[in-house]
Amino acid sequence: MKKLFLFVLLLSAFVGGAVAQNIQLHYDLGRALYKSLDERPWVTTTVEMFKADNWGSTYFFVDMDYTDKGVASAYWEISRELKFWKAPFSAHVEYNGGLNYINNAFLGGATYSWNNSDFSKTFGIQVLYKYIQKNAKPHNFQLTGTWTLNFWQGKFTMSGFADFWREKHTDEKGQNYNFIFISEPQFWINLNKFKHVNDNLNLSVGSEWELSTNFATRDGFYFIPTLAMKWSF
Repeated sequence: MKKLFLFVLLLSAFVGGAVAQNIQLHYDLGRALYKSLDERPWVTTTVEMFKADNWGSTYFFVDMDYTDKGVASAYWEISRELKFWKAPFSAHVEYNGGLNYINNAFLGGATYSWNNSDFSKTFGIQVLYKYIQKNAKPHNFQLTGTWTLNFWQGKFTMSGFADFWREKHTDEKGQNYNFIFISEPQFWINLNKFKHVNDNLNLSVGSEWELSTNFATRDGFYFIPTLAMKWSF
């Protein structure tokens, strides 16, 4: 629910600089759809921050999952884009980590980005080396694609990312896997773009779909939608 926010801001940073942040609230329906997810938290919050400077940009997000007992898990990513040239490529370094047996991961590689003239359409690809600490096979790779489409005078936004990477892991049934795929397309209705709505009401409502194969300890394909709100600063 984060990478696309980074990509859009990254493009704008290359043009003239950008600072932005948002908070998202997601009501997760996975627990209602799958018996195997009967302990999955219902609620997730995401906090994102992006800041551009003369040498590129810095981005981070923090996810927290909640049960009726409080915070059940947490995960965060922080990345740095380095760019000293006009070509649509940048150098990329990143750290991923969290609670509940999530191993530290360190990534490095390159980002290619494209946009149309008004940034209403964007696309990006990252090709990364991924070192997963304490994994049986720590040296891996990751491919990431991101996209966004703003339409109808900015009233609606379709966005998302897709990650495919190699990571030796075992599911809850004891089966071994070497590859993971996850994608999180989002659809947002941006309320302040509608007539008679105050421009300062930076609230969006919508949904995110988590589409994954062999992710975490799961076996096979999962489709997990959310109901979501986002406030942009």
